[in-house]
Amino acid sequence: MKNSYKTLRLVLGDQLNQQHSWYKTQDSSVLYVIAELHQEANYVRHHIQKICGFFAAMSAFAEQLKSFGHQVLHLTLDDTQDFSDPSSLITHLAQTYNIDTFEYQQPDEYRLSQQLKALTLNPEVAIFCRDSEHFLLTNEELTQYLNPKKHNRMESFYRKMRKRFNILMDGDQPLDGRWNFDAENRQKLKPADLEKIPEPLLFSNDITLILQRLKRHNVETIGTISSHLIWPVSRQQSLQLLDFFCTYCLPLFGRFQDAMTHQGKQRWSLYHARISFALNSKILHPSEVVQAALDRYYCGDEAIELAQIEGFVRQIIGWREYIRGVYWVNMPEYKDLNQLNASNNLPDYFWTGNTKMNCVKHAVEQSLDYAYAHHIQRLMVTGNFAMLAGIDPDQLDQWYLGIYIDAIEWVEMPNTRGMSQFADGGLIATKPYAASGSYINKMSDYCGQCDYKVKERTTEDACPFNSMYWHFMLSNSERLKNNPRTAMAYRSWDKMQPEVRQAILQRGEYCIENLEQL
Repeated sequence: MKNSYKTLRLVLGDQLNQQHSWYKTQDSSVLYVIAELHQEANYVRHHIQKICGFFAAMSAFAEQLKSFGHQVLHLTLDDTQDFSDPSSLITHLAQTYNIDTFEYQQPDEYRLSQQLKALTLNPEVAIFCRDSEHFLLTNEELTQYLNPKKHNRMESFYRKMRKRFNILMDGDQPLDGRWNFDAENRQKLKPADLEKIPEPLLFSNDITLILQRLKRHNVETIGTISSHLIWPVSRQQSLQLLDFFCTYCLPLFGRFQDAMTHQGKQRWSLYHARISFALNSKILHPSEVVQAALDRYYCGDEAIELAQIEGFVRQIIGWREYIRGVYWVNMPEYKDLNQLNASNNLPDYFWTGNTKMNCVKHAVEQSLDYAYAHHIQRLMVTGNFAMLAGIDPDQLDQWYLGIYIDAIEWVEMPNTRGMSQFADGGLIATKPYAASGSYINKMSDYCGQCDYKVKERTTEDACPFNSMYWHFMLSNSERLKNNPRTAMAYRSWDKMQPEVRQAILQRGEYCIENLEQL
């Protein structure tokens, strides 16, 4: 390592994009810094697989850059323990290597963006912020598609993205005349379907040294792990997983994308891509992910119907880009929104899985075992339960942000506070995604093995979701009764006998007052 460099470039743990324009040219006067930071390991209590995943991916990326001929300084927790945040580290390195210029890519988390914006160095050192070159829309373009502090329909956003990037289009119209295939993409897994679920592609990345570092530095974590990590940490592995998805999972992805099961070894993976960590760490680019799926569809693979490919494309160019936009046009106020005034504490079984509710038990245990749950488990099981229970969205944000390997604030917070909890008052969702046990029974086989009875509402063994649903709807009736998407529920409530309504509400109040015992 030389004593001085002209330029210092910071690469954050979620900026592992080897296709970035930075790396097109080798320059011995440019030093790239990739650093494990105590701040990032501790700002929330992370799943152990999440920290190991990011640290292993950072190490792999550092080695990749070195192999391309770049100058790289890869710092571990051992090296950065004396620095409280990125700014203090950068200040130290700028002095150590006598740099003229400091460059960083636009962070995707507001807190890091603010920290680096506030960075002050020697007046002679120029500071530049560059685009991460990852998302389909630049930060500057977001306000052209989304209005701050107003509801913006994801569907409208999605259609604009389809048109702009000419994806699944026939001229100005969607391919086959339809924008979405939701009706075809809400099927439950039948017993015969379970046998056909592909065994997931897993990796075996040795993380022994990372585990030793985490123990040495007393980093508190949640969840379980072995000495090897199953998630992709390099571009080669990520491309392998993408190809595996397109080959074995995409043909039935859309059909079963909302399905859940507690049966079989593949119950946690099903037909999902599991590439969200590779995407959110920027190892993979959304454009290449979509193109890989489109190539498989357009090559004439008869196993892949339009409904399957559309369901996948929607998640990448629609939902993912939309959520990011909502986050950035509404921060920093967004992080404090709690329109339903939810204030209850998150029950202990969110950290253990020790609950009699089979759906919650499986969703939480899976999350602890794999640092992963698919979107319906997050939205309609843990998220739905938390909303019905009136859980403080700050506590829930911390849980979701910590427990999932793909959780970075820009994607976690709008999904949690907005889509899942309706805490933003409808900036994302047109209605709360509140549901009784009947929805979970419709989309899963959880209820058949549960201690609670999904068809009961008022008995001691009645599914808590049922009474808590009505308790939630009645508690928020002033806000929701005139919403055209929830008005029907109130009409159903009005048709019930008064004594039935009273019994339901009493059971709902009991469940909420005794959350820890459920």
